[in-house]
Amino acid sequence: MIEILTPDELDRARKTGALVGTILHTLKNRTRIGTNLLEIDRWARAMILDAGAVSCYVDYAPSFGRGPFGHYICTAVNDAVLHGLPHDYMLADGDLLTLDLAVTLDGISADAAISFIVGEARPPASVALVETTERALAAGIAAAGPGARTGDVAHAIGTVLSGAGYPINLEFGGHGIGSTMHQDPHISNDGRPGRGFTLRPGLLLALEPWVMEDTDRLITDPDGWTLRSATGARTAHTEHTVAITEHGAEILTLPPKN
Repeated sequence: MIEILTPDELDRARKTGALVGTILHTLKNRTRIGTNLLEIDRWARAMILDAGAVSCYVDYAPSFGRGPFGHYICTAVNDAVLHGLPHDYMLADGDLLTLDLAVTLDGISADAAISFIVGEARPPASVALVETTERALAAGIAAAGPGARTGDVAHAIGTVLSGAGYPINLEFGGHGIGSTMHQDPHISNDGRPGRGFTLRPGLLLALEPWVMEDTDRLITDPDGWTLRSATGARTAHTEHTVAITEHGAEILTLPPKN
């Protein structure tokens, strides 16, 4: 299903996106050495419910997971990159943490993810991973406008990732979003320009470049959810929900300006 939102629905999408951006920004600022992943999940739950929103994850039970997910946020550490199931783990200095959050407010969903390093340590390879996914996301957003094709966006993302020397996994990528979290069209993290669905105003997309340092192969934890690099190498994942408008792609999940 591909949804094209009305102007009223786009206004609601902006509110949902602002909530997601605010929650992720708040969680990042609260996270310290010694913070437990389950504590982050509790913080996310409180903020979602206080806002009158609904988690897209708690009851999420796709074919590839061992559902329902049962938590309010994905927390992936170091070699974990996607669908990180919160568990009893206290963050250490230098851990690379990814927070991935999707909520629905007033019938419209938004989805975003941030990767950052905990504490004072700044391993150069980890910094490069995060910065590369951020640059790839910016390139994908710049390529997303009315009349562009999904392949144009995928190619822009993949050019940055491969140009930095990272292998690219095409199993999971960006997606349409609207009244539900996952919709068509699929946006791979690499592709051929000029191919795929033509973008039009009113379309929402969740674009999410992610990489693993030295492999394109994933393995699944015994929890049935958490996806890790097959080699144990570190990973990073950055995501925004954007709205296609007459003038380009509007980012909906930015952190608050203040």
